[in-house]
Amino acid sequence: MNIDLYGFGPALAAGALMTVKLALCALCLGLLLGLLGALAKTSPYKPLQWLGGAYSTLVRGVPELLWVLLMYYGTVNLMSALGEAFGNPELALSPFAAGVTALGLCFGAYATEVFRGAILAIPKGHREAGIALGMSKVRIFTRLIMPQMWRIALPGLGNLFMILMKDTALVSVISLEDIMRQAQNAVLFSKLPFTFYLVAAFMYLGLTVLAMGGMHFLEKRAARGFVRTT
Repeated sequence: MNIDLYGFGPALAAGALMTVKLALCALCLGLLLGLLGALAKTSPYKPLQWLGGAYSTLVRGVPELLWVLLMYYGTVNLMSALGEAFGNPELALSPFAAGVTALGLCFGAYATEVFRGAILAIPKGHREAGIALGMSKVRIFTRLIMPQMWRIALPGLGNLFMILMKDTALVSVISLEDIMRQAQNAVLFSKLPFTFYLVAAFMYLGLTVLAMGGMHFLEKRAARGFVRTT
């Protein structure tokens, strides 16, 4: 095996960049959906509780691969109708957008339960103290609840991000040029499956190790000033 992987080195590097972009975009969408889902499930209003519960149950009950396929192929008619309405009949959801939406949707469903557990772990007395000081609900959430919730939820979110990083390989089925797709292309032309799948495995491992380092830094930063009881 030569140093440029038989000419496929640049393609695999581009695939790694696409994988990172996909994972980070899906993470941002998933965190937003997860926070909204957790707020809905912990809301005192029954309709919001049902909505949050339905979201987390429905999404977690269907495999991620099916969500990727449904998001990409299932929106064809919808996008065509929107395109005709706005004068662009060729409007379609790109593989990248479909991958981000599907993976973000799945990440958000699991993050909903992580955020919900973190919110419930915060003593009610903290909210009562904020009310006694005359703080608004928004200020109580942003100044009292969210910092503590973030610290409690961070380890669980880190584990979910590791899973998300590996789940990005699923988007190769809709022709997004990520690591897995580029490795498959290299195998097709070189007839060296073990070589390129092994390279892909090490690339995913390297990205996971970097993500673990980043999560460790965030956990230490979130724990500043917090003294653990022994």
